[in-house]
Amino acid sequence: MSDPLTTPGEGFHPHLGDAAGAPAASLRTRLHHIRGDALDDGTAQTEGMRRFAAVSGRTTGSEKLWMGQTHVAPSTSSSDHHHGASETAIYVVSGHPEFVFLDGSGPKPEEVRLRTAPGDYIFVPPFVPHREENPDPANEAVVVIARSTQEAIVVNLPELYALEHEDG
Repeated sequence: MSDPLTTPGEGFHPHLGDAAGAPAASLRTRLHHIRGDALDDGTAQTEGMRRFAAVSGRTTGSEKLWMGQTHVAPSTSSSDHHHGASETAIYVVSGHPEFVFLDGSGPKPEEVRLRTAPGDYIFVPPFVPHREENPDPANEAVVVIARSTQEAIVVNLPELYALEHEDG
């Protein structure tokens, strides 16, 4: 028989308990259980989106990773932005969000729209300007995001621009 689920904020190893007067265990010596209803909305934001941190330096002591959810409301477009030096992986949970960027490989930059469905993944390299859109008029889009930095770096931009292509 399995133990009941842990509850938000009750600790990381409920069976160990934090005894009064006992030294607090390091965040780096325990597994962390972040409940879906206990995500942290105190993270970097972009207009048109709501980001919620699950794993971050602040929530778990993570040193090299950030992970959380982003919600894009129906008929909404985020502001143009990039994520600095962070690599970003995105998993589409629900909805059909579109990811928009400018491709500069041709004679002039061209807008590219990646139309997604639940189960799809997107990879965003460092510093690539982009935006998320949710064209659905009735349902929000939800994605899970993982970043190669401990916090959600967000650099909001006045407009999209294409990065110069590196010759390989």
